[in-house]
Amino acid sequence: MAAPRRRPRADARRNYERLLAEADAAFREQGTDASLEGIARRAGVAIGTLYGHFPNRRALVGALLRERNEALFEHGRHLLAGADPVRALTDWVHAVVEHAAAYQGLAALLAGGLDDQESELHASCVTMNEISDELIAAVRSAGALRQDVTGADVFTLMNAAAWTRERMPAEHADRLLRLAMDGMLEPGAVSG
Repeated sequence: MAAPRRRPRADARRNYERLLAEADAAFREQGTDASLEGIARRAGVAIGTLYGHFPNRRALVGALLRERNEALFEHGRHLLAGADPVRALTDWVHAVVEHAAAYQGLAALLAGGLDDQESELHASCVTMNEISDELIAAVRSAGALRQDVTGADVFTLMNAAAWTRERMPAEHADRLLRLAMDGMLEPGAVSG
């Protein structure tokens, strides 16, 4: 019989929370390639403490995104229940792009997480894709999506748009995203 799981000590929990707060600040300032040693130093702990909580960069990013991912997935599930599938898919794509552009370099980590089943980001990437696929199927059923558009196309578009949004003004990236979405839709369907 396995021993009951103990709650983390108060100082371990504080270290965990400090590491997350400092990682969030460092990733916002420097992107997801920010030094893990620098994050540990900012949090006032040794690098071994960081690795004790987060064995690698993806684990740290995954922990930072956990609550945001759940909010995004809940938004996606709400959109699936909506009456306008084109609007729902468009809203979803914009929400995922905004989510993936939170830190410079995050879009690349998320794209890599989809194909890496060992990645801490894999499950969230799979869920994002599942919601995307359901929304795409709804738009296709409504006759509003070109037949040659695939879920992989939409996933690639979201990652490319997030990458663009990391490097350009949001208005420019959003305009390019609208143009791409309009190109995926059948004539007469409007992405908004």
